Amino acid sequence: MNLKLEKPIVFFDLETTGVQIAKDRIVEIAILKVFPNGNKESKTWLVNPTIPIPIESTQIHGISDKKVENEPTFKELASEISELLHNSDLGGYNSNKFDIPLLAEEFLRAGVDFDMKNRKAVDVQNIFHKMEQRTLVAAYKFYCNKDLTNAHSAEADTTATFEVLLSQLEKYEELENNVNFLSEFSVRGGKFVDLAGFVRYNDQGEEILSFGKYRGVTLKQIWKENKGYFSWIQNADFPLYTKNVMKNFADKMRLENKFNS
Repeated sequence: MNLKLEKPIVFFDLETTGVQIAKDRIVEIAILKVFPNGNKESKTWLVNPTIPIPIESTQIHGISDKKVENEPTFKELASEISELLHNSDLGGYNSNKFDIPLLAEEFLRAGVDFDMKNRKAVDVQNIFHKMEQRTLVAAYKFYCNKDLTNAHSAEADTTATFEVLLSQLEKYEELENNVNFLSEFSVRGGKFVDLAGFVRYNDQGEEILSFGKYRGVTLKQIWKENKGYFSWIQNADFPLYTKNVMKNFADKMRLENKFNS
């Protein structure tokens, strides 16, 4: 089976120093770019995270400080990776919740612009959980009848994710073979404005917060009641992408107030 594409889609997987989007760093990234004509291009990099890799993380993916001490940093790789992602949709396993937000942080930290405005995101894990409730190893066995012998290798996980998606399309007639449908279907918990899920859209399409004392309150209402909250976000421990979303909204409100005054 071939994936029906209007533009390229990049499946990718990250191995990292940990699971905190705002603090942790990439130690390995694998990319599988699939083109509308069926051609594929793959690339894998080890990455020097510039911070120590906890032993607990090394025990999972096998990547130690010594293994990456002479590898390029993400900042050094950012332009090349960004070029591979150019004009492409994104796909991964648990990518909506983890890989895409963390990748965005790395790009922004490196001074490279990144956003999802003109991209679709297909999260194969979310499709799997809606259908079967399993893990990637189990998904690979269930859908592809193969053993994922090198789990937590970014390259192996990326290839397995792509193969699982193709098998899902063959197995479930209700799944449409197009990225627009798969992107919508693989969303869980509503649509996010940022990538980490701190800012979402409500049913009316308004931006709302999903945490804290303003949970469920629109950004417009928060701006009216407490403009200082936007400054607090900028100085608190939130992902850079989330901070940019809040800053852009505040800038928009200041501009509207200027024209209406």
